[in-house]
Amino acid sequence: MALQHSLLLPELNRAGCPVKAAIFDFDGTISTLRCGWESVMEQIMLRHLEGGSLAGEELTGHIRRYIDESTGIQTIFQMEWLAGQVQSLCGREPLDPWDYKDQYNAALMEMVNTRLARLSDGTADPAQFLVPSSREYLELLADAGISIYIASGTDKEDVRREAELLGIAPLAREVRGAPQRRKDCSKEAVIREILETGGLSGRELLVAGDGKVEIQLGRDAGAVTVGIASWELQKKPGLNPRKLQKLQKAGARYIAADFLPLIRCWNEEESI
Repeated sequence: MALQHSLLLPELNRAGCPVKAAIFDFDGTISTLRCGWESVMEQIMLRHLEGGSLAGEELTGHIRRYIDESTGIQTIFQMEWLAGQVQSLCGREPLDPWDYKDQYNAALMEMVNTRLARLSDGTADPAQFLVPSSREYLELLADAGISIYIASGTDKEDVRREAELLGIAPLAREVRGAPQRRKDCSKEAVIREILETGGLSGRELLVAGDGKVEIQLGRDAGAVTVGIASWELQKKPGLNPRKLQKLQKAGARYIAADFLPLIRCWNEEESI
């Protein structure tokens, strides 16, 4: 279902909203700084899986399907998959998954650091690397007293730095990423902590993201789930069909291309 009108969305309307806390995925949902990470990971995986039982388009398709399916999980789990594939497809002893992760991060940050440098020196506006209307929506929720959490599978220090440069860190009660050399799921941990220690019911929690992981976690917790089928840096109008399909499959309650429909819904004076 695409977001259309507040009469369909009483939970997301200011007047009828029961939400007290909101969890947002970061990459692809709010930030586009890491747009293109899939291609970087694909190249790392191709390099290590060459010479095995799969080759050419068959190998590329195999890797792309996994990357698409695993979007949203911590990178270390994707690298564990790579290690398993090196062993099963190539018959070689794999590297430690953390070594693969280090290689991937080094390659990815070559691209990301160029964008961060432009933000740091003022040659780029943060809006260039934000999903449309994301900052405005966070501001509306924060002004209403809703506690905002940003949770990401990206390394903790990196996601915090990026949120600061984009100017959204001050809006969040907490920005949480993957801990150094640990496999804790930041998204699952934040949901659990909010519900268990905050004494909230599922319907008092909003979970927004562009991938299946956070949507499935939110759905399992009984939260209001919003899928963001964004185009990231391409900034095309309408829903991204690739993300739309994944979000529908994950069971997102509402799906929108960006945050503008949610802002319109929030500003409606009445709800049912």
